Amino acid sequence: MPLPNIDADLLETPSFEQVQAKALPHPPRILLLYGSNRERSFSRLAVLEAGRILERFGAEVKIFHPKGLPLPEDADMQHPKVQELHALLAWAEGMVWCSPERHGAMSSIFKAQIDWIPLAAGAIRATQGKTLALMQVCGGSQSFNALNQMRVLGRWMRMLTIPNQSSVPKAFLEFDENDRMKPSSYYDRIVDVMEELYKFTLLTRGQAAYLCSRYSERKESAAELSKRVNQKAL
Repeated sequence: MPLPNIDADLLETPSFEQVQAKALPHPPRILLLYGSNRERSFSRLAVLEAGRILERFGAEVKIFHPKGLPLPEDADMQHPKVQELHALLAWAEGMVWCSPERHGAMSSIFKAQIDWIPLAAGAIRATQGKTLALMQVCGGSQSFNALNQMRVLGRWMRMLTIPNQSSVPKAFLEFDENDRMKPSSYYDRIVDVMEELYKFTLLTRGQAAYLCSRYSERKESAAELSKRVNQKAL
């Protein structure tokens, strides 16, 4: 059937061979972000547990500590914490986001980290094509508000967000005096989520550019696309 509206030169049929993961010379690289600067931050403790599980699978893990990161637009891109965050984003193949829920939403500390991620190369986001796992910790009963917000945010950042997710209710009851998570179904769920993240990262290694390539954007020139997405806010 003819499709007169399509530029055939820009739309080749994807093949099984094209979507195969590539062998890379290093273990999967996973960056973990959390959303609280409290001395005993349960989102940080949950991230530490997640990192240990990922290392058990063979991943290389790094955690960004947000303390000292300025508010977006309150400093420039040369700030040391901003530079640290950008370097880790460039390094990572996948990410774990974990935020506490505050006033029914993700924390401002977590959101500030995402807001420092630039559209550095036109429409190409620094997170584009990376895998993503989502977690939240709750001070009370189990909730999914922060998770739902982060899932929308992951789509906006063009990430490959895995289906599974973790929400830990009454997180202050789930960690012992050594700041290790106690055995529970909530801990098992974090294991599930990290296992799934690791598998999806292996499935998509080295293919971020191809998987996120869009016909509509290939039609536009690089200059036109960059001009459109970098318009100044009115």
